[in-house]
Parts: sequence; C-alpha cells; structure tokens
Amino acid sequence: MAAKPPTGDPVQDAPEVTPPKHSAVGLPAVGHSLRIAHQQMGVRRAALTLLRVNQKDGFDCPGCAWPEPEKRHTVEFCENGAKAVAEEATLRRVTPEFFAAHPVADLATRSGYWLGQQGRLTHPMYLPEGGTSYEPVSWDRAFGIIAEELGALSSPDEAVFYTSGRTSNEAAFLYQLFAREFGTNNLPDCSNMCHESSGSALTETLGVGKGSVLLEDLHTADLIIVAGQNPGTNHPRMLAALEKAKNSGAKIISINPLPEAGLERFKNPQTPRGLTTGVALTDLFLQIRLGGDQALFRLLNRLILETDGAVDEAFVREHTHGFEEFAATARDADWDETLRATGLDRAEIDRALRMVLASRRTIVCWAMGLTQHKHSVPTIREVVNFLLLRGNVGRPGAGVCPVRGHSNVQGDRTMGIFERPAPAFLDALEREFGFAPPREHGFDVVRAIRALRDGQAKVFFAMGGNFVAASPDTEVTEDAMRGARLTVHVSTKLNRSHVVTGARALILPTLGRTDRDLQAGGPQFVTVEDSMGMVHASRGRLEPASPQLLSEPAIVARLARRVLGPGSRTPWEEFEKDYASIRDRIAAVIPGFEDFNARVSDPAGFALPHGPRDSRTFPTATGKANFTAAPVEYPKVPEGRLLLQTLRSHDQYNTTIYGLDDRYRGIKNGRRVVLIHPEDAGELGLADGSYTDLVSEWTDGSERRATGFRVVHYPTTRGCAASYYPETNVLVPLDSTADTSNTPASKSVVIRLEPSAPA
Repeated sequence: MAAKPPTGDPVQDAPEVTPPKHSAVGLPAVGHSLRIAHQQMGVRRAALTLLRVNQKDGFDCPGCAWPEPEKRHTVEFCENGAKAVAEEATLRRVTPEFFAAHPVADLATRSGYWLGQQGRLTHPMYLPEGGTSYEPVSWDRAFGIIAEELGALSSPDEAVFYTSGRTSNEAAFLYQLFAREFGTNNLPDCSNMCHESSGSALTETLGVGKGSVLLEDLHTADLIIVAGQNPGTNHPRMLAALEKAKNSGAKIISINPLPEAGLERFKNPQTPRGLTTGVALTDLFLQIRLGGDQALFRLLNRLILETDGAVDEAFVREHTHGFEEFAATARDADWDETLRATGLDRAEIDRALRMVLASRRTIVCWAMGLTQHKHSVPTIREVVNFLLLRGNVGRPGAGVCPVRGHSNVQGDRTMGIFERPAPAFLDALEREFGFAPPREHGFDVVRAIRALRDGQAKVFFAMGGNFVAASPDTEVTEDAMRGARLTVHVSTKLNRSHVVTGARALILPTLGRTDRDLQAGGPQFVTVEDSMGMVHASRGRLEPASPQLLSEPAIVARLARRVLGPGSRTPWEEFEKDYASIRDRIAAVIPGFEDFNARVSDPAGFALPHGPRDSRTFPTATGKANFTAAPVEYPKVPEGRLLLQTLRSHDQYNTTIYGLDDRYRGIKNGRRVVLIHPEDAGELGLADGSYTDLVSEWTDGSERRATGFRVVHYPTTRGCAASYYPETNVLVPLDSTADTSNTPASKSVVIRLEPSAPA
C-alpha cells in the first residue's frame, strides 16, 4: 500500500546538522530509493515500474539527461531518478474534490514540497476571473477559453509559450509549430535559465551549441575536469562513468567552491567494492571562489603557451581561427590577479598544469557553476580555448561536455523551442508547412517576465515546468504573472505556479513518461535526446492516473485546431492520431533526423551528427573553430558581504522537492539554511545555529530579503556562501544576467546578513 500524502506542511524551524559526508551513494541511497518508491507506489507497482526505467524497451527517466550505456544494468537508475519516477507513478490523486476543499488562497500558503506530495492531477481545472477555487472544466471549454483570450490579443506577440525540459521531441516540435503558425517566436524555455550560456559560447566557437563527447569518450579520457557541477546529487549516474574512467587510468580534477561527496568517493551499489570502500574519484580538488573559473583557465592557457611542445600546432594551424589575438591576450594573464580571483594557491595551479600537460585526451564537464554568472559566456569560451590549444576537440576521449539537466531539455531546443530561431530552420518550416513563420526574435525567460510585468504580454502558456518557482526575482515574477489575462499550465502534479495566476487560470493534466499513451492510431511512443545528442524512444506502460488525461501532443494538436481554425493546412488531427507522422515532418525539417522513424526503431537509438566531433568540421562564421579573447572578469565583493550561490539539496530535482534532507551535506529536516565558512561567520558574528536574514544588494537599490535562515558553518570557499533554491530565488535580481545569454546570475549574488527578527 502506498502512503497517504501529508495533510499539513512539516515544520522546518530547527534543521538538524551533522558533518558533511565524504562519499556518495552506497546502501543508504538504495534504501532511500526503495522507501520513497514504496511510499508513493506500493511494493508491486514500484518493482514493475523501476525495472523499466532507462531500459531499451522502457521509458526514459523523467529526471536528468545523462545518457544510458549500450549495455544496460537491470537497475539503470539512480536515487533521484527513483524519486522522480515514484512521484510521477504515484497512486496519490489530486481530484476536483481536493480543489473544492482547498481554495487558491489556502494552496498559496503551502510549501512546494506539500503541493508536490499530493499526487497526480486528474481533471482539467479552471479558475474563473474573481473566483476563489479551481473548478472542473471540460477539455472543449478549456480550449475555448484559451482560444478566446488568444483571439482577443492585439498581436500574437502578446502571448508567451514556455517549455519545460521534460517535454518530448514530438510535443516540442508541435508546440513551436503552433506558436509560429499563430504568429510569434515567444518561446522561452528552461534552457534560458541554465545552459543558455553554454549554447551561446559553443555556437560561436565550435558552431554547435551542444557537447562534443559521447559516453564512450569519458571512458577513454586521460583527464576529466569537472567544473561547477555536483554529479552526486544532480546527475548521479555520471559517477559510474567517472568510476569506469578511473578504472581505465583517467585522472579527475574537480573545480568547485564546495567539497561534494560524490566527487570525493563513489560507492557503486552494483559492485562488491561499492558496498564497502568504493572508489576515490577526485585526484585534485581546486576549491575555487565563485566566478573565478575564467581567470583559472586563462592562466592555464598562458602556462600551456609558455611550455615547449604543449600546443598542438598542427591542429591550431589547420582547424582554428583567431589564435594570435587569443595568444597575445592569454600571455598577459597575471598570477596575482588569478590568485585573488580564484582563492587558490600557486602550488595547486602548478599541479593542475602538470596533469593537463600529461594528458593527451582531456574532457571538461560543467554545469550551472559556470553558466550562471555575468561573465559565463567568456568563461566557457575560455574553456574552449583551453581545449583547442592541445587539439582536444574532435579526438576520441576529448572535448566539451556541458552536462544538461532535465531529461529532454536539449531535445526541445533541437526541435525549435528557441526565441531566436536560425533563418535556415524557419525556411525549412515554411517549405514544409506552407506558412510564413515570424522572423522577429521573441522573448526569453527574463524578457518574458519583463513583458508580463509591463503589460506587453497578456497570455502565458507553460508546457510543463514550474515557471514561478524556477525564475529569478520571485516577487517581481509573481507580480508579473498576476498581471496576465490568462495563465495556463500543462502539468502532471501541483506546483507553486498553479497558485500564482492571472485573472483567469487553467491547469491541464497530462500523461507522464510512465503512462501508456493510446491514441486513435494505436499505442504511441515519444522520443528524447540526451545530454550527448543520442536520440531514443520512450514508452510508458502504466494505466494513466485518470481517463481525463491527454498527452502533450494531443493537447497541442487540439489547441491548434481550435485556435487556428480551418485556415490551417497543418494536419493537426493526423499528428494527434499517429506520432509517426510528426516524426516524418521532423525528418523533413531538422537536419540529422533523416529516416527518423526507421532509425528510432533501433532500441539503442541513434547519435545526431556533430561536425566538430565527427570530422573536425566547424559550422562557424569563419568555417573553423574560433579562439576568442576577452578581459578576465570575476565578482568583486564589498567588505562585510558574501557571494551567494543558489543550489539544489539532495532531496530535490530542479524545483521539485522530494524531501527536506540534504544527506551528503549533513542537513536534515529543513531547507532554510545558509552554508558559510566558519571564519567568515566569525568575522560577521554569526554562530553556528543562529538565524539570519539574507539581503541581496543590486544596482537598482531595491531590497530583496529572504528571512529566517539557519547558519551552518561549512567548509565552503572563504567569502562564499550557499543556500537552496527556489527559496533564495527571491534574492536574484531580474536584471542580473549573463552577458550575451541573458541567463540569471544565480551563482554570484552579493548578500549581506542581518539578524532575523524574533519569531
């Protein structure tokens, strides 16, 4: 029997704190996975469901985008994957009776954890203008409401169509097609808040805004650098790849402000050794200051240039552009400035250099620790410079590896979910579907919030996700959403975005990855693209949570028919009936998907073409890989202030909160904690266990405050602090973004700490 959902929010006033762990996974992770699965699904359903996760004939985990190996284990999921599956395949239900018992004002007082624990949505729900509670509505009426509001707009650009990374390739392709046939490129997505900086930097330098390695490359690398990433919590299955690399002789350098248990030692529960001592992963830990990565890679590049024979001159000469300007800039890298920017000492950097020079095949992996700063794009460009110098692009066991988060976030972008589409993509759409798509760029996430705030956007439609909780500057974002005429969310479960609404609101319940998808054309499957450009099928098998659920492709197809009317020549009804027909059109529009239906029938899927990786061809403006030169930047923090990074706990995935613990960091039963170095805390007069308010400082002079955080003395880098999002998103100014990519700078928030007012 599954456990019932909590009736009240748990008290988080006094988190328990113990020393952080120095190893990850092992039997505790197995036990926690099974316990959560049992609570949500019961024993039999849990066993049947979990054994299908990431299997060739099963469904893709709705968690992260880490790829699967060719040879799958019987258990091919991690602890957080088990949690994600359990919450989607839960037996708990959110029915119309639930909404009748819980007005929106009541739901607005609940935590994200409580909302998510209530279970799967079962019916379309409507909040009328002036209403206090959601009420059931038919699908036909729901589509009519959306069509009414969209039809009342003075311009299609007054609508915003947001996408979460869980959306399948088929649904994403239809969604962007509908938005563009409606007349707008307002297609922001969760990439805007995470790896947009990676895409911007890689497109400019290599010509492809994706990673250049496959899973097998990690297994054969000589050196793997993991920068600004915590795989033990965010991508736990990556630890198995790192373990395999170590067993083959690879060295690993981890670069992070926080020591992370997963990178210290991995206890693989599928091996005898993993149940005892495990494997030490990191050979060198560089505990860097937040935002110091560009300075570090710039100095390493100078030192490589100064070392005889270290530069791959043949590769540089034949395959790159801009070397001389880059080299002149790199030679000016200053030791003293680098040590200030990074907080490292000279011996650590010298040791890193020796490891770099000893490696013929080097991979650099990164995540949000590099992408969410003002200078993130030049930082990632500098990483590319570092790899180009020694020919580490287009070589087996070498390359760039931005580790994506949500399970199809990369696929959604490939399908055209982008506010700044390439002209070639729009040309292909026009040829295939016979309409002229809009050419003017649309809103990304930050610009969409500004447009809603300023009354320039009036309808907000979200295909999955939890936009309000994920976005920066929480109070500004919530006020902006309340100014909309209509907010619509296609969702599997309740979240904060459902209770921060426009004048009218709709919740449209949809199938999840675990659910069986039966359409008029028979059983259907969808496809996803993983973090390394592999495309494969995903087939759910469970009975849907309610007969009222529609799949995401069906929702888009029916909405498009209602909004666009008989004037649309797009065969929306056929798309809903048979997803193979969608894939045929994807094959006609998007390069790399030729013979899509035939190729995806291979249980292992197929790799999308990648010129830099496959043939050292670079589709850039110069036709070569581009070295770049930019001034070194790093955050400057006033005296008495700290630099805050927002991060996940181990009991969450993105904005979904599975529990209130952060096991590896020693935090239990509470999320409102701030991790501070003991010496910084001492200088600020903050005892371990005391409570403080976090107040961010920004150029607009506005005060952004997060109250009542327990101080935890923690071995983070001096001058830096860390705390969980979404609770601290309130501190991230909407206008504090990365240059070029416009990604919120959530890893470099200047804060002061003030004593919390007595409760």
